[in-house]
Amino acid sequence: MSGWARHEGLAVALDRENVDTDQLIPARFMSTPRAEGYGRFLLHDLRFDAGGAPVPSFVLNRAPGASVLVTRRNFGSGSSREAAVYALVDYGIRAVLAPSFGDIFASNAVNNGLLPARIEADAADALIAALGQGTAPATIDLAAGTATVGDTTLPFALDPVWREKLINGWDDIDLTRHHAAAIAAYRARLAADRAWAIPRGEHAR
Repeated sequence: MSGWARHEGLAVALDRENVDTDQLIPARFMSTPRAEGYGRFLLHDLRFDAGGAPVPSFVLNRAPGASVLVTRRNFGSGSSREAAVYALVDYGIRAVLAPSFGDIFASNAVNNGLLPARIEADAADALIAALGQGTAPATIDLAAGTATVGDTTLPFALDPVWREKLINGWDDIDLTRHHAAAIAAYRARLAADRAWAIPRGEHAR
């Protein structure tokens, strides 16, 4: 996965609370191989009508090139399906700005290069009102911890470890490998200090 520190794109508003993972990608699409891409399934039952035709008024149909989503609280709640993040990433969404996120969704997002940026509820209200049915240029600066949407620049909350993972393009395994030297030193110190506690044969590893 490629890391990133700065993103410039178009922001749109999804004026909904509690957008759960089943809305992000309905379960019936999850048997599709990931290699075929999940972007076409993103928010499928909101983007398309019962006959499969695009709903003209839906935000992503009005702005198909958007890469920054501004929405309301509890985004990504519900089941732990990582496919919800795949759908956003494969569609081209790089950052979601919201007052709160489902915990597992947020962790999955970071591991797949998607920024779950927590902003104040009042800030979300203001951005959603300013965007209305349209779009605005957006810039996300991970190092500074700021998002600029139109003429508004605001801070967002992000765990420092998650920031490091996004900038470097790391998942949890990569993050652990980054500390390989410290882990090896701790293991050697433990073997020296508590030789009696190490099973036979472990010293050689």
